[in-house]
Amino acid sequence: MPQNAEKIIDHLELFRQPEYKDIFARKQAEFEYGHPKEEVTRVAEWTKSEEYKAKNFSREALTINPTKACQPLGAVFAAQGFEGTLPFVHGSQGCVAYYRSHLTRHFKEPNSAVSSSMTEDAAVFGGLNNMIDGLANTYSLYQPKMIAVLTTCMAEVIGDDLQGFIVNAKNKDSIPQDFPAPHAHTPAFVGSHVTGYDNMMKGILNYFWDAPDAAPRVENDSLNVIGGFDGYAVGNNRELKRIFGLFGIDATILSDVSDVFDTPTDGTFRLYDGGTTIDQTKAAKNAKATISMQEYCTPQTLSYIKDKDQTVAKFNYPMGVAATDEVLMKLVELTGKPVPAELTLERGRLVDAIADSHTHIHGKRFAVYGDPDFCLGMTKFLLELGAEPVHVLSTSGSKKWDKQVQKLLDGSPFGKSGAAYGGKDLWHLRSLLFTDPVDYIIGNSYGKYLERDTKIPLIRLTYPIFDRHHHHRYPTWGYQGGLNVLVRILDKILDDMDRHTNIAGETDYSFDLIR
Repeated sequence: MPQNAEKIIDHLELFRQPEYKDIFARKQAEFEYGHPKEEVTRVAEWTKSEEYKAKNFSREALTINPTKACQPLGAVFAAQGFEGTLPFVHGSQGCVAYYRSHLTRHFKEPNSAVSSSMTEDAAVFGGLNNMIDGLANTYSLYQPKMIAVLTTCMAEVIGDDLQGFIVNAKNKDSIPQDFPAPHAHTPAFVGSHVTGYDNMMKGILNYFWDAPDAAPRVENDSLNVIGGFDGYAVGNNRELKRIFGLFGIDATILSDVSDVFDTPTDGTFRLYDGGTTIDQTKAAKNAKATISMQEYCTPQTLSYIKDKDQTVAKFNYPMGVAATDEVLMKLVELTGKPVPAELTLERGRLVDAIADSHTHIHGKRFAVYGDPDFCLGMTKFLLELGAEPVHVLSTSGSKKWDKQVQKLLDGSPFGKSGAAYGGKDLWHLRSLLFTDPVDYIIGNSYGKYLERDTKIPLIRLTYPIFDRHHHHRYPTWGYQGGLNVLVRILDKILDDMDRHTNIAGETDYSFDLIR
């Protein structure tokens, strides 16, 4: 065998060695019992046709590779943005392992959450005893400042009552009576991770703002900001704090994950790091207004906050010049403070960068997929750049979302060939890419299979990004964030130009040093 202790070969090269090629060939011939290659090729080609697309879009009972995850993932994300908070997943160990690994693979950080470890007996008789023992162990072993409880499919199917279970656990002295333990019901078989984020955010605010000993609301001039479920939260939350600092605004980010998902290697392990404090969360009730950076991540939360007589404002993942302008104008309206000169300069620099590079982006056709707010923000920025968003797809997209996207597309000459596909998945997008091709795809790591299949280059700009590193450390919001997104798009376009002009004597007449 080519592998030995003296020379370790990476899997990229190892499995191309003759010995492994022979193993794979024998496995296929002796055990897979596949169809003839000619038939596989014929069917594969048929799946690229208009006929197949019509069948694909008519399916109702099957989802293939949706652009979403389940509710508990979003709830875990939201909970981890509060100081010293440990998410407690009422369900099986396998479920919480999935949420932890999913977030770890994107942020490249260890992710902490615990489980009530429900098994077959709990599925039949209920998980009360699991909750009682689990909360006691969590409190004594990990010493959190808050435990945020959420559910999985199993707990929801059998109807476990979280509020009642937590009260019983406190009565059994699992945790002190006054220990913060907010909860949210997050059934994984409905909604998505953005729904779970919303449910947990509302659950935490409700726990503190409506507590029996909660002080009455006394409005002040501060603002609250909710970022929503955001794979770029490390960079974006820090950019928001910088912008508020330039304005001189007293602002609190509710669920600030920027530190817990970006801990340093300095010899100290941090099970918890940063986050919105309990005191800040309580005081947020008195804020003048709450701003959501992602409308579809916060509908219930904003409705709850509005009922507390706070002003609410909502945006859709603001990227680029116009979207950032809208956020800054809202800050001016709410605070009476002028836009800082430094931000005005940054705006001009982004406009200048767009002007410098518009010839490479103008008229390029894009497919965009991801969460509803990301798709809206990305579509708006592409139109601003003179690009053409052709297919805009979100499995979590609603009819309302479809109309919002279509309104954006109809409002620009560059959107005339575009359409919104709410409730569709990446197998639908595959049909669209073969029957109505584009130049580039914008999405997450799961798009690499579409890239391989269609040969259309993928630009990774949204969660999850498993196969590239550290993108989340850079903002995509604000003028600085818009510049980062612009560079990512341009780099892919220019790399693509080089790749198609690098054959000496054939295509290298355009293999230019200067682009």
